[in-house]
Amino acid sequence: MTVGVLGGGQLGRMLALSGYPLGQRFVFLDPSPECTAGQVGAHIVGAYDAEEKLTEIARRSDVVTYEFENVPVAAARFLEELVRVFPPSRALEVSQDRLAEKTFFTDLGIGTPAFREASSREELAAAVAHVGTPAVVKTRRFGYDGKGQYVVRSDADVGPAWDALGAARLIVEAFVPFEREMSIVGVRGRDGDVRFWPLSENVHRGGVLRVSTPMSDAWTEALQRQAEDIATRVLRELSYVGVLAIELFVLPDGTLLANEMAPRVHNSGHWTIDGAETSQFENHVRACLGAPLGSTRMVGFSAMINAIGAMPVAADVLRVEGAHLHSYGKDASPGRKLGHVTVRAESRAELAEQLARLMPVVDPP
Repeated sequence: MTVGVLGGGQLGRMLALSGYPLGQRFVFLDPSPECTAGQVGAHIVGAYDAEEKLTEIARRSDVVTYEFENVPVAAARFLEELVRVFPPSRALEVSQDRLAEKTFFTDLGIGTPAFREASSREELAAAVAHVGTPAVVKTRRFGYDGKGQYVVRSDADVGPAWDALGAARLIVEAFVPFEREMSIVGVRGRDGDVRFWPLSENVHRGGVLRVSTPMSDAWTEALQRQAEDIATRVLRELSYVGVLAIELFVLPDGTLLANEMAPRVHNSGHWTIDGAETSQFENHVRACLGAPLGSTRMVGFSAMINAIGAMPVAADVLRVEGAHLHSYGKDASPGRKLGHVTVRAESRAELAEQLARLMPVVDPP
């Protein structure tokens, strides 16, 4: 079978690399002639809203998925008339607008930070007054990796926040005094079978994910149950097929609040390539094809480190026992995700030692 993928970034690349051992073929639609997924699969160069290109990928595919959440909803709906598309277009619609996303969570009884929309400077001031300071002002669409955000610490910051972001529709969210940031990554098959990988603890710097460490111990058991309940509600409501990630805040009392969802494979799940019985990428392909899902059991103890701006020297990574280097085949530039390193150990103590050796190599301060 042939899997069509909207988007040709590293996530699409890793989907193909996981699907080839299953005997699948891949074709990508991406506007960039140099997209990294084009190095490992057939590539249709074209815009996501070009109907002739969408018709071509539908003709060449048995099923279509996407590797980022800003694919035009209209494009997904157009394709749904021609070929099976997973996850469904409604998942894109919900996740592309932070206000729609937070409202969706709230309607399902899922806790979120307090929020309010703002479309003018006056509405922004009123929204900040409503949620209180500090608050985080975000663009409703297209923000990622810390972009499109402004922290308002007092009323004096409202004007600068509007000047910085006011060209877009905004949402104001209460600043959450969280203890940890975590994410739950799960998968739902066409038959309704649902599996979850262990919660990952995520460390960010400059708004960009740096390290993800899956947690599976007594301390996280209650959090895992909460997170799975949250994700299950979303999966069922959307009649979802494929991998879904939800980013979560852990409050001091152990309560989880939903921050954002990603209707795709997720950066915090990259550890599963070498640290789980079945990776998020393979299970996403399985789900889209209607094949049985694989075990999400964690193998040993793992972590993932992003390589941002520059790739580490391969030999420096590989001399650390249990480390695996994954390059995305991209040209280096500041702030760009170029690859990642996974590391697996037999104990938490050993993992900590390996991370201490790898961090200065992969993600120097």
